Amino acid sequence: MANNKKKNMTMTQEEYQKLAKQQEPKRPVLKNCSRAFLVGGTICLIGECFMQMFIKWFGFTEKTAGNPTVAVLIIISVILTSFGIYDKIAQWAGGGSSVPVTGFANSLCSAAIEHRAEGLVLGVGGNMFKLAGSVIVFGTVAAFVVGIVHLIIMGGS
Repeated sequence: MANNKKKNMTMTQEEYQKLAKQQEPKRPVLKNCSRAFLVGGTICLIGECFMQMFIKWFGFTEKTAGNPTVAVLIIISVILTSFGIYDKIAQWAGGGSSVPVTGFANSLCSAAIEHRAEGLVLGVGGNMFKLAGSVIVFGTVAAFVVGIVHLIIMGGS
């Protein structure tokens, strides 16, 4: 008889969801968006400064300055990740710190640091490839599809 009373008193999933939603703290959406915009914009501004530096000081063209700019941003991201600084920036900024190049470099470096005790091949290399593998595969497939579409539209010239 006591078991029947306990069964009748349990919450349904709907009641639990209502209670959980009431207890959940409100998210500061405007503050989060502002932080993401500020940090993402700052990362892009730093990249643009490096690009202009390569153009003015080293004689690159606008077209050729992109590659060294990306390389410098990746190196800075890896160094900041190694010292634990990038993760603090990411916690504060949220999605703004995942600007494609720096966020991807941070992810790869974090995977390498986390699994370095397992060895270079199975630890560092294996876990970095788990993350990068899907990006490389889908990037290659997307480039192939875009190339075929370009070939069809432009007619092979």
